[in-house]
Amino acid sequence: MKPRTKFLIGGALVLGVAGYLMASSVRATGVYYLTPSELSAKMQADSTFANAGVKVGARVVKGSIEKDPGGKRYAFRVTDGSHTIPVVYRGIAPDTFTDSVDVVVSGRMGRDGTFQANELLAKCASRYENAPDAKYKQTAGYKAGNGRA
Repeated sequence: MKPRTKFLIGGALVLGVAGYLMASSVRATGVYYLTPSELSAKMQADSTFANAGVKVGARVVKGSIEKDPGGKRYAFRVTDGSHTIPVVYRGIAPDTFTDSVDVVVSGRMGRDGTFQANELLAKCASRYENAPDAKYKQTAGYKAGNGRA
């Protein structure tokens, strides 16, 4: 076999293995970013979606935050104006986590309809003024809740 043929076969083999490793790592670590409405639709369409890791972006429903006495478990509801889902988060919440704040929670949707969050990010309006509008801010329910309908 000629050296050029060996080089081409070796190069193709290296590229094939690298492509496989990249594809499998993206599949293993990929996370969906959804609104509560989109998450509800996916759950109704495919019940096995409950095992998929997702990030949900929404607004905390005013008056829904319940904090355990130990301060490491929070139960609250988030909404995009159309759908509301309950969330349970175990951990330390950021200082900016309050009523009516925009949040991004990462975790899995439980079969009981409660989102089990393992990460909670709260947005602060003064720090994120120039951030692009989220998908759910364009819904009629969100605009009506803010008096901009």
